[in-house]
Amino acid sequence: MNLNPPAFSTFAHQGLTLAYFDEGEPAGEPVVLVHGFASTANVNWVYPGWLKTLSDAGYRVIALDNRGHGASDKPKDAEAYRPAVMAEDVVALLDHLGLPDAHLMGYSMGARISTFATLAHPDRVRSLVLGGLGIGLTDGVGDWDPIADALLAPSLDVVTHERGRMFRAFADQTKSDRAALAACIRGSRDLVAREAMGRIEVPTLIGVGTKDDIAGSPQELAALMPHARALDIPNRDHMLAVGDRVFKAAVLDFYREIA
Repeated sequence: MNLNPPAFSTFAHQGLTLAYFDEGEPAGEPVVLVHGFASTANVNWVYPGWLKTLSDAGYRVIALDNRGHGASDKPKDAEAYRPAVMAEDVVALLDHLGLPDAHLMGYSMGARISTFATLAHPDRVRSLVLGGLGIGLTDGVGDWDPIADALLAPSLDVVTHERGRMFRAFADQTKSDRAALAACIRGSRDLVAREAMGRIEVPTLIGVGTKDDIAGSPQELAALMPHARALDIPNRDHMLAVGDRVFKAAVLDFYREIA
């Protein structure tokens, strides 16, 4: 399996330079992938095999490095990371590529961003896949201030908060800009009203690991939406569910059913 990083290009939006790749079948239906917090397009979508899975199935596969992450610019102002702001980066990428619409798939923070994009621009989204985020999208996913503190701590050794240690270790592993990530985690936690979820009419698949202690119930979130279904990803936590073969198979089935 070839999991080598693809070539990245850039586009400009709101004074930032943002990196993305555009791979797979050029004539295929476009799927835009939006990665999670402290991750990158490569870490979230290439190394776990999503690029290959979707490319082999005939899709055009597009993914960006969110602002503050990967090869994209990294502002340090928390207001620059509001989900509604980051959602406009995704739509700007569609504009840049001349795409009237696309399937959107996001994981964790990327699921939040994709939801905001769908609410703001329903005509640009063919379908929605939300991974790693269930009812936490509307009800919250706990206190994230310790994660910002962990990211700014002098070293992992002094971090005692369990979730903070997890994300600090992940940020160190991905060699991320920890100051930008701290601003991101403070700015990107806006919730979506339950009533607003009911306005999303595109077909939606919501996949969450059964051992995920962050996301919240996918069934509860799906119940708020007219055309959504929930998927339990067996025996996977928040970090491991993203590349699970059950999740991949379910997404391919979902796309075939709505074609």
